[in-house]
Amino acid sequence: MASGPTKSVEHWVDTRDGATGFARLDAEPFPVFEPGWVWLVGAGPGAPGLMSLLCYHALQNCDVVVYDALVNPDILRWVRTGAELEYAGKRGGKPSPTQRDITLRLIELAQAGKRVLRLKGGDPFMFGRGGEECQNLAGSHIPFRVVPGITAGVGGLAYAGMPATHRDTNHSVIFLTGHDASGRMPANVNWEAVAKASPVIVMYMAVKHLSEIAAALLAGGRAPDDPVTILSNASMPQQQVATTTLAGAGDFIRQNDPPTPALVVVGHAADWRTMLDWYRGGLRENRIG
Repeated sequence: MASGPTKSVEHWVDTRDGATGFARLDAEPFPVFEPGWVWLVGAGPGAPGLMSLLCYHALQNCDVVVYDALVNPDILRWVRTGAELEYAGKRGGKPSPTQRDITLRLIELAQAGKRVLRLKGGDPFMFGRGGEECQNLAGSHIPFRVVPGITAGVGGLAYAGMPATHRDTNHSVIFLTGHDASGRMPANVNWEAVAKASPVIVMYMAVKHLSEIAAALLAGGRAPDDPVTILSNASMPQQQVATTTLAGAGDFIRQNDPPTPALVVVGHAADWRTMLDWYRGGLRENRIG
């Protein structure tokens, strides 16, 4: 049988300036961070090494960083000298700026000619209200760029040895939030449909309402012995993983009060941890990830 043409790929590296390693990035044509622009950037699930090159570029070129509670402070060490830092974290049950206040502040800073970096944990569009902020920026004629980040529901699971998908476990996965804008369990989620829709469910911000969520999934037909994994501080040296079952989830939360931020994973993605749990021991000593 005749084979088709083989394509060769040539790897060309310009070493004329003698730069090596990360220094070679200095000559790359990164997009210009213009005054009056807002960049909505995902910083990843926690470990600084998981942020993107564009995230680092934004840190080096912004005038002000408006950052969330879930942004690892170690990432802020890389902001350029002279840039301002403004905390705009929202944590359940604690005094927090309103979403409207945050958005108005972004608009105000941009209209003042600042290069505004809106830095969010994970990905801006995955339960991060990034879409809402972009809507308001667009409505105020503020130019913006979105830089995706590694969301905890994928990257965090990888650090816990749990593939989000696996051919032998699940061909689909559902991502959902454990509370709505009011802080209560989402009322507009069809829990019966969710219970039957995918073998693996990944829930953000669900620890507080896990007892009610578990009851709703059980009522929808989910198996009582379905594994439930609670992953706290994903990708960080203090990462913790706790396991229970769907039937026992409520009692587990009441008795153990796992640390947050945490992901709740329902389903047999947890089965792979005995073989794939790689992030332990000395590997956790490196703050970069």
